[in-house]
This record gives sequence, structure tokens and C-alpha cells, in this order.
Amino acid sequence: MSIDHPAPAPAGTTGGAPPLPRPRGPLSARVLSRLRGDTVPVPVPVPVRSGGEGSEDLQLALYCCYELHYRGFSGVDPELEWDPDLLALRRRLEARFLAEVKTLVGSTPPVEPGGVEAALSALASAEGGPSLSAHLATTGTLDQMREFCIHRSAYQLKEADPHTWCLPRLAGPPKAAMVEIQTDEYGGGRTEAMHAELFAATMAALDLDATYGAHLDSLPAATLATVNLVSMFGLHRRWRGALIGHLALFEMTSVGPMSRYSAALARFGAPEMARRFYDTHVEIDAHHQQVALERMVRGFIAQEPGAAADVVFGARALTAVEARFAGHLLDSWAAGRSSLRD
Repeated sequence: MSIDHPAPAPAGTTGGAPPLPRPRGPLSARVLSRLRGDTVPVPVPVPVRSGGEGSEDLQLALYCCYELHYRGFSGVDPELEWDPDLLALRRRLEARFLAEVKTLVGSTPPVEPGGVEAALSALASAEGGPSLSAHLATTGTLDQMREFCIHRSAYQLKEADPHTWCLPRLAGPPKAAMVEIQTDEYGGGRTEAMHAELFAATMAALDLDATYGAHLDSLPAATLATVNLVSMFGLHRRWRGALIGHLALFEMTSVGPMSRYSAALARFGAPEMARRFYDTHVEIDAHHQQVALERMVRGFIAQEPGAAADVVFGARALTAVEARFAGHLLDSWAAGRSSLRD
């Protein structure tokens, strides 16, 4: 199967505030009811199981709470971003999610400040499970590539935004290093070069809706968790070290997978403009991984040696949550079913 006559996405057309999604359980139903204007206080959440629809309900409820700090939702009062009841509920949801992430990460040995860079390098070079990018580059189908892009749209259409929340919480060398990375993510100030816009062009070439938030109802808990993780780290000053570890490992493990995703699109007959998102990352992330490790992480640890464990935890959390995401897609495809909810 090949791609015929892809239509480029006009720059800057990824959309504004998306519509509210459908609920997946009592938690998300209560959040969505409040966002629609129900003034009844939002109750604290009941314990949520780790699997099945319980996780779907929790992750969607948390995602909707976080989305109020991004573009919000169409027709939702902007004042609800700081609604006390929603913030109280979000705090409980975050506690449950953080406990889940810590369980995924498992026990970790103590990390000394001088060992952070080595720990991140070891994580970046570690042999993981089955590779999602290798599958798509070799034996994956075009339909699977389209599903993959739908999953990734939850983050890629807001690419760099969660990490940018860290900038006001930094100073000196680590701040300058992060600014350099983020400047490239935002296309150096050119709309058509912003990574979110490049990804929208990839989606358009695959005949997918590139409007921000268009696929939220289709995204399973494993996908929402990848975005909720970085949103949680970004919104809490307490987790600034974890956010730095998350971004550093993100950059350190980008080049190989991005080159394979580009190869997958080439195998499907996609034109250069459809592959530009991935090719751009291959080109600049080779430099970004040096900036992230040798300037951002090193500079941050020099200023805050007590945050060494947080930096490594953020990187390990990224690894664990992404592994679960990849496993969901590969297991679904191996079973002959879609990896999406709808």
C-alpha cells in the first residue's frame, strides 16, 4: 500500500481549543460535567484499579484537568483552569498516577550527583523490548503507521510545550541549554518549521485530521499516560529535576527511532515533505543530546546536587511509560486488532 497525492497541511492550522471528549467512567464523567458548567462540587476520587476501564477513566480525567493549562476546551470557561474543586480532584488523580509510575519504574539504587550522566547514558543505550520503530520500518503496514501518528498526535501537536514550563524554574547554564533545545523545537520562530506544524504535515500526508485534539476519544490510557507524565512533571516545580531527566533522555534516544520512522514512510511511498518531521529530528537531535546531557543536566546538577535522584527518576519514568505504550501497540497489532479505542 502506498500514499497517493498527499495534501500538505497549511502552516498554523492545527486548530485551537478542541471539543470535550466522551467520558470513560465516573471520574472523567464528573470532570467533564464540571467543565460543561455543572456547579455541584467535584467529589474526591475513589480508588482506581490499575488496569482496564479504571485506567481509561483515570487517565482521561487527568488529561482533561491538564488540558485546561494548554488550550482548554471549546465552550469551557477559562476560569475553570484554577477551579478549587477541579484542582483538588487533580491532586488526587496525580497521586494515584504517580504511584502507578513508581510501580512501573521499580526500585532504583541511590544516585550520587556525579553519577547522573552515566545513569542517563546507560538508560539511553540499554536494550529494551520489541522496537516500535523497527517494526514500522520493516514489517509494519501503512494503516499501523497511521494509527501510530494518531497516538503521537496527543503530544506532537503540542510538542515542546510541557518542557517549556521548566524555563522559569531554571537559571544560568541549564536554562540557556534548555532555551537552545526549545528554540529548535519551535522552529526558530518560523511557523512552518515548528515541530508541531511539521507533524501536522505528516498527518495530512497520511490523510489524517491534524486538528489539535481531534483524536482524543480514540486514544487509550497507555497513550494518554505518556502525555500526562510530562504534563505532571512540567506543572510542578517540585518535579523540575524529573522534567530535565525526561527531556534529556528524550533527546538522547531520538535519532535512531526517528530515522526508522522516516524509513517507514519512505517504504510507503511518502514524499519528502511527509518525512520532514522525522528527518529534522535526526538532524538536530544528534546535537541536542549533547546539549541536554553536557550542558542542561550537568549545569542543573551543579546547581542542585540534591535533585540527582529526581533527574534519573524522570528518565526512568519516561522509559517505563513509553515501553508500556509500545507494548500496547505491538500487542494489538500482533493480535490483528486496532490499537485505538474506536
